[in-house]
Amino acid sequence: MRVAHHRYTFQQYLALDQVSNVKLEYSEGEIYAMAGGTPEHAALAMAAGSELVRQLEGRPCRAYSSDLRVRVLATGLGTYPDVTIVCGQPERDPEDKNTVINPTVLVEILSDATEAYDRGGKFDSYRQIPSLQEYVLISHRERLIEVFRRGPGGEWSRSEARSRASARLESIGGELDVDRVYAGIELDTSG
Repeated sequence: MRVAHHRYTFQQYLALDQVSNVKLEYSEGEIYAMAGGTPEHAALAMAAGSELVRQLEGRPCRAYSSDLRVRVLATGLGTYPDVTIVCGQPERDPEDKNTVINPTVLVEILSDATEAYDRGGKFDSYRQIPSLQEYVLISHRERLIEVFRRGPGGEWSRSEARSRASARLESIGGELDVDRVYAGIELDTSG
């Protein structure tokens, strides 16, 4: 016997997200509570965001914290990336003025609970955003920053940076210095 699941509209999700005490993600009619991060996760997100804010001063791009919701119109995904960069004017979701649809760069800090999704289904959805040029994954296990970059023909390539190197973000003319992002952060290398 198959159990019927309730499917939510994006408007129903927005109403629930507005009154929720946790961030919610919307995907394919389902609503998921986003788990709170560890202190290390929060520190990595802040370090990456701080580096990017500093580098974007005086440029037509702005970095946003995980409080900014991003929606993928092609798939309906509504989520809160750890860091979002929008170049030019933010384009608002037709259904919600507090949601943007035109990120240039998205940054996710990996965790045991989210790594497979961040690399798989979420990235598949993010690739459907026409404005997205780079997707950055910051490891929670080792000093590693990966950059997935959209090429001129729409293909995606991957580069990585480890200690004593920087991950180049070509779309914004910036970079993330691995050692600066990970400075003072103890990583769990046990698993």
